[in-house]
Amino acid sequence: MMRYGAFLGAAAASLLLASCATTGRYAAQPANVPGTLFVANKRGDTISKLPLSRGAVTQDVEACANPHELASSPDGRHIAVACYGGEEILVFDAAKLGLQKRIALGEGARPHGIVWHANGDLYSTAEGRNSIYWIRKPLSSSADVLEYGTGKDGSHMLAVSPDARTAWTTDLGSKTVTRVDLLTRRAPLSVEVGEEPEGIALSPDGQTLWVSARGSNKAFALDPLTMEIRSSAETGAFPLRILVRPQGDFAVTSNLQDASLSVIDTSSGHVTRTISIPSDFGPLDRQQVTILFSPDGSRLYVAETATDSIAEIDFASGKLLRRMRTGYGGDGLAIVR
Repeated sequence: MMRYGAFLGAAAASLLLASCATTGRYAAQPANVPGTLFVANKRGDTISKLPLSRGAVTQDVEACANPHELASSPDGRHIAVACYGGEEILVFDAAKLGLQKRIALGEGARPHGIVWHANGDLYSTAEGRNSIYWIRKPLSSSADVLEYGTGKDGSHMLAVSPDARTAWTTDLGSKTVTRVDLLTRRAPLSVEVGEEPEGIALSPDGQTLWVSARGSNKAFALDPLTMEIRSSAETGAFPLRILVRPQGDFAVTSNLQDASLSVIDTSSGHVTRTISIPSDFGPLDRQQVTILFSPDGSRLYVAETATDSIAEIDFASGKLLRRMRTGYGGDGLAIVR
């Protein structure tokens, strides 16, 4: 199986060819779609603002080295970005994308997964330190930055419980998923879950932890308390991310190596259908990475990192509605109503 780094390298070498034929690929048209999409452009070191009613970027600002995941504040007024190439989390105001705050983490932190919880606090992985950070009152002048070691290598993506008592990480280097108790600080609990577990999502009711293992081409449902694997399902090739629809009825994986999304019925744990995303340039378009549901669960937004585009998909039909251009290497996504 072609590995992620080799796959990205081959595609990047051909980006110039792809850029010469953008007319058909970026068929973004204005639409009656509410909300604003924000995109972290990991190769351009910027953040883009993309009002969905226009289908085009209206602002692109400098961020930091290799910005990856994004999170929006509960009130929709701020956007936080994890600076994977550094040691900070940056906070921007959503209205004008002005930099509001820099939050320094530890040396070599390399933050990646990030969650802005309903309680107002920020949570982030720090892959370079094999840890999780809990940032209390992130917008205040007296923000507290607490660090929790996972004891595993490459803690990458993150989920946090609705009551904010527990966090879970996928640990690429250790092939594990780790549960961290944020209040008692008792020893973390880790279990092996397939090969190269990366994507992670918690069901809205907090009762099921979903994990995609990119090296196994599988999605797993875990008990979030005991960490026992309840079920597994075969997905498309290289499922890099997984998320759960706001209604809780389906989980979806983004399958980087075959331009598809696997749709899993959360009640049965079975894949019920596959959404194939049309490609204009063969393998160049087959790099679906971050996926995000619209707040009402009717649409999916898929970051196509190799072609600097976002695919908008109707979830019910699986139809590609439009492609929208973003910055160089669009990856992390956040949406504000």
